[in-house]
Amino acid sequence: MSTATFPTYKGRPLVRCGDTLYYGNMTDKYVIKMDIKSKKKVKDLDVADKVSVQLMLTDSSIRNRKQIVKQSEKSGLYLALDIADAWLTRALSE
Repeated sequence: MSTATFPTYKGRPLVRCGDTLYYGNMTDKYVIKMDIKSKKKVKDLDVADKVSVQLMLTDSSIRNRKQIVKQSEKSGLYLALDIADAWLTRALSE
């Protein structure tokens, strides 16, 4: 499937499924998984408040817990995307 069908952030696919977002290409060695843990109301809109960020290996032969390379929790989606992009860029350049 072409990445052109998905929204992108800094040139990488950003896919949402409920309160979980995946950032990066599933064909690469690493991808970022972000889980929205809590939301707050801003006017009539639900906005992500606490977001769990995980740098994960995409190798499906590895057990789920072993796939997680790094994790953190950020306040807000912007800060989560910021650290996600930094981690993914660094990991993919190794």
